[in-house]
Amino acid sequence: MRIKRMFIAILLISVSSMLSAQLTYGTTGLLHAPSAEMQKDKTVMLGGNFMNKEITPPTWYYHTYNYFLNVTILPWMEVAYTCTLFKAEALGLKPYGYSGFTNQDRYFSIRLRALKEGQFWRYMPAVVFGTSDPFTSSGGGSIGSTEGNGYYSRFYAAATKHISIGKEEIGVHLSYLYNKRKEYKLNG
Repeated sequence: MRIKRMFIAILLISVSSMLSAQLTYGTTGLLHAPSAEMQKDKTVMLGGNFMNKEITPPTWYYHTYNYFLNVTILPWMEVAYTCTLFKAEALGLKPYGYSGFTNQDRYFSIRLRALKEGQFWRYMPAVVFGTSDPFTSSGGGSIGSTEGNGYYSRFYAAATKHISIGKEEIGVHLSYLYNKRKEYKLNG
């Protein structure tokens, strides 16, 4: 019994040292805001999140989950595939015998680094252009639609500069989000 407790304690300590910040969209960024930081070349990330109802679209009145696959293919390009779970009740499927999470919103994201931090001069920030969920197939299909299932649709430009202060480093981030969907204020 004592060995089992020690094993669990060691496992929890080792796992907690590997945890990092939650990536709401499955892409590198600051929880819900994009940044110009990029993962190292040839990085593959698999992950999942609990998503509080306050960070989901307003028509989603429940907590949900998502999972993602993120690949940094080249030093300047990151691609992600994200799936967010729907509840059947929100889709009006309860009368047909469905309940719980029965569907998912799937979308791709891409981030392209235009400028690397310090590329041309010392104080130059990194600059990234990106999009999440740019295309919706519902309603005939369109890019950046105000209707359909493009719940997480957004386009953005982000700049990041790291400043060394003694032995520490501070990251300063600035981003502009654009989105045609007005009902979801956290998304641009």
